[in-house]
Amino acid sequence: MDFILQPWAWYVSGPLIALSMFLMYYFGKRLGISSNLEILCSMSGAGKLVEYFKFDWRKKKWNLIFMLGLILGGFLSSNYLSNTNTVAISQQTKTDLDDLGFKNAGDTYMPTEIFSVENLNLKTISILLIAGFLVGFGARYAGGCTSGHAIVGLSMLEMPSLISVIGFFIGGLTMTWFIYPLIFN
Repeated sequence: MDFILQPWAWYVSGPLIALSMFLMYYFGKRLGISSNLEILCSMSGAGKLVEYFKFDWRKKKWNLIFMLGLILGGFLSSNYLSNTNTVAISQQTKTDLDDLGFKNAGDTYMPTEIFSVENLNLKTISILLIAGFLVGFGARYAGGCTSGHAIVGLSMLEMPSLISVIGFFIGGLTMTWFIYPLIFN
């Protein structure tokens, strides 16, 4: 049982991801989370207002099962398959995060400085809403989300996915090292 409670090594999880991608490719399916948002919008009747959402969502309902599996798997792994809530990160990373204002880096999966009820205020809520909008817009503009491009698109050797992933990294580094310190310091 102790094996299950430890993070899986790359040589176990990597081939499982590759096998999943091969099976998806073989059966002509594309995997990604942002497409589930389109399906949910179509299911809820957004096609009556916006032409983009007018499609038969039932043909893509298999992808909703994937999304439910992610939610269920995250819940099960965090509540039953984890022996700790700490995150193993290097001391240098902890120091860098401390310099950015994250005092308990590694103690929890999500930083309490942003995601705790005690720290909810107009500034934090505004930042989360703007960030959510930008991520949603970026995923739509790029034709998929980070997981869709980085895992699926790159495994299929698609040039647009390579360009998107490079853009994701540039955006993430710019946010972390330049914009974030301006907002929170």
